[in-house]
Parts: sequence; structure tokens; C-alpha cells
Amino acid sequence: MPFREINSKVVEASVAPGQKMFSQRGAMLAYRGDVTFTPNIAGGQGGLMSMIGRRVAGEATPLMTVEGSGTVMFGHGGHHIQVIGLSGDTLYVEADRLLAFDGSLEQGTMFLGAQGGVMGMVRGQVTGQGLFTTTLKGHGSVAVMAHGGIIELPIGQGRTVHVDPQAYVAHHGDVRNKLSTAVGWRDMVGRGSGEAFQLELSGNGAVYVQASEEKL
Repeated sequence: MPFREINSKVVEASVAPGQKMFSQRGAMLAYRGDVTFTPNIAGGQGGLMSMIGRRVAGEATPLMTVEGSGTVMFGHGGHHIQVIGLSGDTLYVEADRLLAFDGSLEQGTMFLGAQGGVMGMVRGQVTGQGLFTTTLKGHGSVAVMAHGGIIELPIGQGRTVHVDPQAYVAHHGDVRNKLSTAVGWRDMVGRGSGEAFQLELSGNGAVYVQASEEKL
């Protein structure tokens, strides 16, 4: 069920019987038809581990399960919205950036240290971003939020991309990420800007970056 962009801050999705969507609580702006919204304490399709990951990341707010027959308009806080389509691949996205996504997508949680080692943990401690990144895999659509709009930067052979961790929104493809620093360890601790360190992404895929470093 693809999203239709109404404008840069509102998207609309059709809901059909036998299908479901998940959305961030408070994301529903309006709807038409017979549609229900139910809190999902398990955090969507990911079950217990997904719930634990979100709660450890300081995100105790449950997702909402959206079901029924009709159309729903989503938006949140006046943030800009980007729709990302998946064709069997995996999207890695900061959980607090998620607006809504197809219920058919398999949801999980990846500990950032799994790819970035100890430095991946430092990213969460220094920048205030969560240590966990939500994964969505399969065929479907995802609507993500950001401050000031989103740009998509391709990652390919010989095209490593460095991103300020606080501007990072999501990435997909066969991509490795690690935290690199331009200053010494003692100088880096306590700093939260890209001048001190960057998230380095390499491989093949794309990364989505917001136009502002402001947290959601």
C-alpha cells in the first residue's frame, strides 16, 4: 500500500481489509472510512526483541496498528516527510524518524555496535541518538520524518559518504557504517557536531540525510 504525498509534510495511505499498517502514535491527522487505531506494545512485527530495543533506546511509546477499510493521512510535528520504497531489501532507520510503514514489512532492531564496534556505541553516548536502529525488510513503503527536508546520497564503489550522526536519518543497501573522528578521543567526548566525528558509510546503497541537525 504505497503512500501518496499530499505535500512535503503530509502523506496519505489506503488501508484495506486483511492488511495493516503501523504508525507513530499521534501521526494520524485525518481519515476516511472504517479505520481503527490500536496501541501495539510489542512495537510492530518485531515482537519482544523489537519492543526491548525501542525501550532501551528510550522510546517507550508504542506504535499504533492501523486496520480497516479507508484512507488515512499522516503527519507529525510539521516535520518533512520522505517516502522510501523497498523491493526486498532492508532499510535501517532511526526509530524516532519513523512516521508510518506497511505492516507486511518485517521489523527488527540492530544494535549499532554490530557494525561500528565500540565506536558505534560512542555515537549513541556522545550524540544522544539511540544505540539501536530499527530495521524494516521486505516489499512495501516507509514514510520517515526529518527537519528541513531530506536528501538522498548514493553510496557506491569509491564513493564513501561521511554524515554528521545527528543528521543521519536512514540507509539501505549493502552498506557498512563506522564512526570516524577528526580529533582525539578526549577532545571528542562531550561534542555533538560533525566537526568532531562523522558516520562513515561505504559499500553499495544510499543514505538519507536531513537538512538540520535538530533532534526530533
